[in-house]
Amino acid sequence: MQPTTQYARSGDVHIAYQTFGDGPINLVLVPGFVSNVENYWDEPDFARFLRRLASYATVVTFDKRGTGMSDRVAELPGLDQRMDDLRAVMDAVGMEQAAIFGISEGAPLSILFAATYPHRCRALVLYGSFSRFSYWFPTDEALAAFFGYVEQAWGTGGSVRRFAPSRANDATFQRWWGRNERLGASPAAVAALMRMNSQIEISGILPAVRVPTLVIHRTGDKTVNVEGGRDVAAHIPGARLMEFPGTDQLFYVGESADEISDAVEEFLTGSRAPVPIDRVLATVLFTDIVASTEKAAALGDKRWRDLLDNHHATIRRNLARFRGREVKTTGDGFLATFDGPARGVRCAYAIAEEVKPLGIEIRAGLHTGECEMIGEDVGGIAVHIGARVAALAGASEVLVSGTVKDLVAGSGLRFGDRGIQSLKGIPGEWRIFVAER
Repeated sequence: MQPTTQYARSGDVHIAYQTFGDGPINLVLVPGFVSNVENYWDEPDFARFLRRLASYATVVTFDKRGTGMSDRVAELPGLDQRMDDLRAVMDAVGMEQAAIFGISEGAPLSILFAATYPHRCRALVLYGSFSRFSYWFPTDEALAAFFGYVEQAWGTGGSVRRFAPSRANDATFQRWWGRNERLGASPAAVAALMRMNSQIEISGILPAVRVPTLVIHRTGDKTVNVEGGRDVAAHIPGARLMEFPGTDQLFYVGESADEISDAVEEFLTGSRAPVPIDRVLATVLFTDIVASTEKAAALGDKRWRDLLDNHHATIRRNLARFRGREVKTTGDGFLATFDGPARGVRCAYAIAEEVKPLGIEIRAGLHTGECEMIGEDVGGIAVHIGARVAALAGASEVLVSGTVKDLVAGSGLRFGDRGIQSLKGIPGEWRIFVAER
């Protein structure tokens, strides 16, 4: 259940904020660009990241004035007035001192706050940060192209390709991101905000930060160049820089999201809590669309997104029917688990048949083995084997490992022998079977 939204008074403006968690560390999360505190919790990966913070800290986050659920204003303020808003939120919740976690555009604000009020900032964490706007938009042409998107397509979620390229083919995520755009700010407010942001230049105050500082950046960040983070870390005395692989600007999705959570926790607490791991026997199912790149190119963006919506709905309907658990989407495919291998095979077979009227075909692979259930995720060698089995499948084929075939004996399922196969990166040889109609 998401926390209740409350309001802090900053001058004549009301700033929307939420507080959650009851850990011993006070932590203020300063959002980037536009935000809506109530929309955070509808995105599973974002909610998981926030719950992780709440496991060891008392967290407060807010919508900056002019955005989200905070008051709209005639003119968007500069960093100094936004710094007053941050202080007003801390005062409202009774935080005399807190660690500040600044995200992207929220990083310059957090840096300014730490330098100005060191007695109120016990530590500083910066993600996707920059000291000057050119690390975000290096040319006038790049900024003009963004303004064009805002005018023509704001609210569609199309900017997900810039902020979270790893989720660009995830229609569910794009719908949520589009809603985040709409709830975060209107097109006119976004344009005004970006004009204000284009004036950001805080290089001169970086040496004035005197609190412990961790700077985190993804090396391939498509939105804010990694050189922005490197510059910040190089000029804040004693700052530690940690670079992680990946291209996403959103910290809670994509490659290395869990490692980023680990780094933040270890920096703030001195250690990282052990991740609870349960080992269970499970059947792992991987699916993906055959020739998806060619299909997307032929259809165009809108028709491809609509097709993906129908594809995802078909898979989720069958997962519910056969008691499967969706772990995550993998671009144009799914990873799911079952507590019975026969249900997993029947589910895969049903999906393969039901997506054909959509004009697509899927491939699927299953393996049963001991899996590590890590929170909502799943890991272990069994998962890798399932992925390798799926990679061998052709159009509309459901392939299974010999382990699955042996376990469903007596179920009425029939299989054809595909012989001994080598699975990339997996020791030994594996007998693979194809589910027959």
